[in-house]
Amino acid sequence: MKLNNNILRTTTLIALSGLTPLTQAGGEAANLPEASESTRDSQNSAVRYGTETIDGLEIFYRQAGTVGQPQLVLLHGFPTSSHMFRNLIEELGDDFHIIAPDYPGYGLSSAPSTDDYNYTFDNTADIVDELLERKGFDDYVLYVMDYGAPVGYRIATEHPERVAGFVVQNGNAYDEGLEDFWIPIKKYWETGAESDRNELRGLLTLGATKWQYTTGVRDQTIISPDNWLVVQPLLDRPGNDDVQLDMFYDYGTNPPLYPEWQQYFRDNQPPMLITWGANDPIFPEPGAHPYLRDLPDAELHILDTGHFALEEDGDLIAALIRDFIRRLD
Repeated sequence: MKLNNNILRTTTLIALSGLTPLTQAGGEAANLPEASESTRDSQNSAVRYGTETIDGLEIFYRQAGTVGQPQLVLLHGFPTSSHMFRNLIEELGDDFHIIAPDYPGYGLSSAPSTDDYNYTFDNTADIVDELLERKGFDDYVLYVMDYGAPVGYRIATEHPERVAGFVVQNGNAYDEGLEDFWIPIKKYWETGAESDRNELRGLLTLGATKWQYTTGVRDQTIISPDNWLVVQPLLDRPGNDDVQLDMFYDYGTNPPLYPEWQQYFRDNQPPMLITWGANDPIFPEPGAHPYLRDLPDAELHILDTGHFALEEDGDLIAALIRDFIRRLD
């Protein structure tokens, strides 16, 4: 049911009964022409894993799909990595050419000390942009979530001709999206004081990581513990706490760019699908609605879930993405 200018409140796949059915994995394999040995890898929709050396760093990525299919770039949030997209990549790999990188300091990418590398959103965006160029991604939809939003919007404003559209999932570009959770982080932006930096260390604990995955979900029993069993050991690596605290501090460079990003939206009117977990205390629902001020044709789905919406509504989001990208052609 449509509500209030493109806003859809969606909780189950029943709401998508009018969409094209999900493609069965491998359903068309028998009809494919015989491929030469040199082209079989590019025709394989299985998830593949690789690294690319950029600025002396090994940047890990997951990739799926076939060269020539519609391109989809998946940009992860804090404190996770491309691991957050593991199921989505498998679901969509038959239909789209997909890449999901790990940022420096996250996942399986290099994580040098803060003495040896300057962890900023500018540098992260430059690394991701270089990876996309090397891997031949030049006409893509950007899926931006959490930290992925300021990374992706930096890339988009630098290369608007390369961005075919956006999928936004709890990724902020408006002041309305920074509520109570951000009060101590904003204080750190203002002072830069070591005491205020130390106040944020609690966000790096196992309890905080579990809280991000389970708060606001409908059913905690379906949220896999594998999430924090993957994320937390990486957060706990020696020196990684300073990586994360530096990124908390540098997040303060993002709100001053909001007017530029909003002007980009108004000037370019990129197609946008928004799938927003309504019960997310980090990027709450009020951050979703302002996008419609600048992009009145954006499609907004408010989901009854939390921060990591893919964990509870991954099938729904995959179906929405498939329909959205097909309508771009």
